[in-house]
Amino acid sequence: MRWLFSCLLLGALGLVQALSSSGSRLLVVIEEITDKEKYSRFWVDLEGLGPALSPNRLLEFVNRNGNILLTLSGDSPTPTAISSLLLELDIHLPPDRTSLVVDHLNYDTLSASEKHDVLLLPQPSALRPDVRNFFGGDGLIAFPRGVAQELGNDSPHLAPILRAGGTAYSYNPKDETENVEDPFAVGEQISLVSSMQARNSARFTVLGSVEALEDTWFDAKVKALDGKQSKTANQEFARQVSAWTFMEAGVLRVGKVEHHLSSTNEKVPGNDSVFQLGYLNPKIYRVKNDVTFNLELSEYAYDRLSPLTILPADSLQLEFSMLSPFHRLNLQPILHTPNSTVFSTTFKTPDQHGIFAFKVNYKRPFLTNVEVKREVTVRHFAHDEYPRSWEISGGWPWIAGIWVTIAGWLSFVWIFLYSEPAYEKGKGKKSQ
Repeated sequence: MRWLFSCLLLGALGLVQALSSSGSRLLVVIEEITDKEKYSRFWVDLEGLGPALSPNRLLEFVNRNGNILLTLSGDSPTPTAISSLLLELDIHLPPDRTSLVVDHLNYDTLSASEKHDVLLLPQPSALRPDVRNFFGGDGLIAFPRGVAQELGNDSPHLAPILRAGGTAYSYNPKDETENVEDPFAVGEQISLVSSMQARNSARFTVLGSVEALEDTWFDAKVKALDGKQSKTANQEFARQVSAWTFMEAGVLRVGKVEHHLSSTNEKVPGNDSVFQLGYLNPKIYRVKNDVTFNLELSEYAYDRLSPLTILPADSLQLEFSMLSPFHRLNLQPILHTPNSTVFSTTFKTPDQHGIFAFKVNYKRPFLTNVEVKREVTVRHFAHDEYPRSWEISGGWPWIAGIWVTIAGWLSFVWIFLYSEPAYEKGKGKKSQ
């Protein structure tokens, strides 16, 4: 199901048709029904009443593979229930619940010439070289009256989507002092849009400014401190954030999973050098067998499945493990279809019998988790499968020793049987 929880968890419910990999239902919850017109370009139609929601029910919804987009507003204090919910996810909000993010060097001089609380930020770049960027672009995002978020360092499920600039900081507008002491967060510590992807790949996105989704900012003209005017990219960024949150982007699908015995012909170049032996997906292999593993993966992009491309700085790996991995190998793309990519690798089973498993555990920010496990048995050599002794070069000295012993014994017997002792001439047997 495709879901959206917006603002303060009490208000109106609407159903909107959408193209999501998990369904076409959408729930929108806003605080005031009169605010519906402000976001008409973000959703289509709203009607009815929303349910009574609580942090526990929302977490239960995430555990059931639900996706949530939660937006915060700088015009009113953040409810304690929302702060408690985000704290469960290791997302921290300012303790005073009314702080805003300001930046005296990167703000809109047309709408925030005095308060400097409308930040102008470029669309975010990739988080790391091995992480896909679903939110990039060349535009400028206007982020009015944003609420700062600070992400915990211990959770691998959290990732910032949009960070504040290096000169930004969080402060309480009710504080009348000119100098801000001990701010909640400063610079790139501030996450303005945060994401959490659970173990079941359910997604939870926190957008620190609901005002950024208003129609006014979707096509507004902004002016930076250097006097350069430009049009905001809020509409494109909102589409990217909602598409990722509601499983329209970054969704990986597993297709065929195959493994089989193989033979390699070194004279044939490329992928054609590997030939299949036997049938697919056998339950048992022998030690020192050549085995090929194939995995088909697709990526859902908005309305269709497309072949998955692994970034050059990233790798998709296969583990062949018992209690611990005996092999950890990179899977290489060998075949591209209109809807998928087939990744493959060939290796030799270890000289250890037991219960082994093919494992692919691919987890990256902003991509749904891929977990594949196939168990097989690896047996030892049968009695008639061991190589003959003369095929083992290390046994040649022992074989030579055996034949030397045999030859020596035969020589001794021959000498003993056919060699007569010599007698002196003139002497014979003693007579009576």
